[in-house]
Parts: sequence; structure tokens; C-alpha cells
Amino acid sequence: MSTVAVAPDSFKGSASAAAIAGALADGWRSVRPGDRVVLAPMADGGEGTLDAFAVAVPGAVRHPVRVEGPDGRAVDASWLELPDGAAVVELAETSGIGLLDALAPFDAHTIGFGQAIAAALDSGATRLLLAIGGSASTDGGAGALTALGARLLDAAGRPVPPGNRGLAAIARVDLSGLRALPPGGAHILSDVTSPLLGQTGAAAVFGPQKGASASDVASLEEGLARFASAATAAGSAVDSGAPGAGAAGGTGFGLLVWGATLSAGSTAVGEAIGLPATIATADAVVTGEGRYDSQSAAGKVPEYVAGLAVAADVPVYLAAGSIAAEPASFAASAEPATLAGGTAAAIADPLRWARAAGAALATAHSAAHTHADAAPA
Repeated sequence: MSTVAVAPDSFKGSASAAAIAGALADGWRSVRPGDRVVLAPMADGGEGTLDAFAVAVPGAVRHPVRVEGPDGRAVDASWLELPDGAAVVELAETSGIGLLDALAPFDAHTIGFGQAIAAALDSGATRLLLAIGGSASTDGGAGALTALGARLLDAAGRPVPPGNRGLAAIARVDLSGLRALPPGGAHILSDVTSPLLGQTGAAAVFGPQKGASASDVASLEEGLARFASAATAAGSAVDSGAPGAGAAGGTGFGLLVWGATLSAGSTAVGEAIGLPATIATADAVVTGEGRYDSQSAAGKVPEYVAGLAVAADVPVYLAAGSIAAEPASFAASAEPATLAGGTAAAIADPLRWARAAGAALATAHSAAHTHADAAPA
């Protein structure tokens, strides 16, 4: 009997990490029913991070909160209280792109994320873990900052409108009313290292995903640059070129201005759920995500998990909805889109094809294991 750790990220837009982990495990057991399978659904600071903590941390308590969503409509969300007094707040729940009926590159904002953070502080959170993936906006985190007490003012001293559209009208930023950080600080969970501005920045890289045209990207960039300049004039020492400032449409920048620090999302979640220890005692590891591409190798969940497995000398397998880069870190890989005969079919029934991928990987592991056993000493 082997022990198998199953630690995928979500297949974003299709199925949660917990659901994918369960499907991969079912597929594995269909080939190797005697194995002990340990489920460890993962996240990297994006959608599903709060759920990953809730599943993994005994005694965690979810607190409901109603906030202003990215398009101004009320959203019922939650934040998670951990037994040590820390709070996990997820941007995707409060200000995420999945909450929009239609993309709004200039008007979507992060006010609700800031309101959820404020609610956690009001309840006495001693430390904040801020998961910022999956944002709907390119507002530089301005909305979150205003919910935490900052003021963004136009030339007449009036608050500017929310979203990137308002950034173009900023004449002055007042940070004097910002709420204090909790005693344990605020830690940004993100694996995005983009700066705020430039060709690899928030507008250029992520703006198109949020509905921005080429000309829109230039305007979004101008708004972010104006906000950064005004924040500097207000006394902020945060460099717009800082790694991670461009994460989540620049929300990383806004949180850095508040005084938060950047932490690698996959690492933080993995440590919280005890994944290094789980993998150290496993005989095989399965991980995955919806699309494995060149960005995956820059610290997304599969590469983080693979790094732990390699360090523990444990074979690691990849299941990804689609594979667009060479999965060099893995003993074998399975692609539901190929198994299903096409991407559309795989997306239409993600759990069925995740089970098929789990079975394929178990078959590959059995072949390798049998070969190893048959090899002469």
C-alpha cells in the first residue's frame, strides 16, 4: 500500500480545489484501491484560499459579512478567523471578477475587500492574511484603502469616483486616517511578482483579462501612475516597481502603501495546512491546476508542490485541464482536455475528466513502480 497526497489548486472557472482533489483521488483509487489517499486541496492566494484554510485548520470560524461588490451591488461574503487570532480575507469573495455580470475595466473596484478587512479588524483580528487573486478591477487597491480610512481627493477636495476611472481625477491622497495595522501585521498572499506599472505591470498584463482594449490599457496605466505619484506625495515610501505591487490590478500596491508585507501565496497556504509534512511521509504526490503554462513555473501551486516532493524524494504527478508549457518537474502528466477530446468537453464536466486524469496518473505510477521493483538490485 502506498500513501498518496493529492494537493491541487482549483480548476478556475470550473471546479474548486476540494472538488478536484476528490475527483483525482477517486480516479486514483479506481486503479489502486489499496492506496491510502490524503486530500490536501491547495490555493496560491487566489480564489479558494479561504476554503483551503477552512478545511485544513481545525477550529477555524467563518464570519459572514455584507460588503459593496466590485460593481457597487451588495455581496454576501465572509472572512475566516483562525484559532491563533489571525484572519484570512479573500479578495475573490468580495471584489472578484466572478462577481461581475459584465466586465468593467474602469469602474470595478476593491471597496468591498477593504470593508471585509475592516470587519476582521473590528472583531479583534491580531494578524491578517490577505489573499488577493481573482480581482475584477485595476484600481491599484484604492478602493480597499478608502474603506480603511484613506481619502482620494480631486482638485476641488471632493472624493474621486471608485475604480480606475477615479484615479485619473486624483489631485491629493490623504493617508492620515488609515486604520492601524493589527499587532501581527498584514501579509499579502500572492504569487504574482509584477510591478505596478510598465510592460509587465497591472494594466498591461492583467488589464485585458478584465475587459480592457489596447487603448484602455494605456488609460488604465495613466490612472495607476497618477495614483502612485499622489501616494508618494502623501508620504508613502512604496516604490511602484516593487515586486507584487501589480498583483490583483495593483491591489498589492495599495496594501503595501497601508504597510502590509508580501508573502508567497502557495508557501503560506502550504505551511498553514501542513503540506510539507504530509508530502514527507507520502509515496507519491498528485497536484494540478486548470491551465499549466509559463506562469505556472513562476511559483504557482503545481511548482510549489513539486518542489516539496523533489526535496522529499517523492515522485510527483501533474493533472492540468490544459498544458501549455513543458511540465519538466513531473514524473508524468495527464491533461483532461486531451482525455475528453477537447477543452470544451473537459470544462463541461470537469470532475469526470479529473477522475480520468487521476486514473491515468495512477496507471503511470503503477507502471513505474512495477518497473522499479523488477529492476535488478
